[in-house]
Amino acid sequence: MHLDEFEDFVYILSIRKSLVDMPWRAFLTKEMAEFLGVLAHPHRVRIVQELRNGEMDVNGLQAILEISHSRVSQHLSVLRAHRIVVERRDGRHVFYRLVNAKLAHWLAEGLEFLQTESAHQSEVKEALRKSRSLWSDPLHAQELIDKEKAKTVASDAPH
Repeated sequence: MHLDEFEDFVYILSIRKSLVDMPWRAFLTKEMAEFLGVLAHPHRVRIVQELRNGEMDVNGLQAILEISHSRVSQHLSVLRAHRIVVERRDGRHVFYRLVNAKLAHWLAEGLEFLQTESAHQSEVKEALRKSRSLWSDPLHAQELIDKEKAKTVASDAPH
């Protein structure tokens, strides 16, 4: 190796090292991990998906999620603190919407990562099929929800 080649090699290594050691990389990975941590709760993922088509109030989310009013409010508070949702007041009513509606689409696209081999593969595939349909076609969503509720009622009925 000639001296010029060696100097070039050392220069390239110093650039790579400076890129690796840059504090912004650590900062961004920490921010991304925190962001994913906020979304790491099933109810928060559902809230994001329910807000994909527009704003809703706590009562509407409570009815869909079937959890207490206070739990919905707590989850919205976390999402609001991390600038995932914002609120709009109309008299005594508070409506929530996504800051960036692309987040719901991004989460829906992430469903493909759930397609892994597992002991309950068929259940995962069926849930994925239903979720994709529900999350991607808002007009068809209520129809699917009604069908699922009808199946549940029918299976709970005495035989």
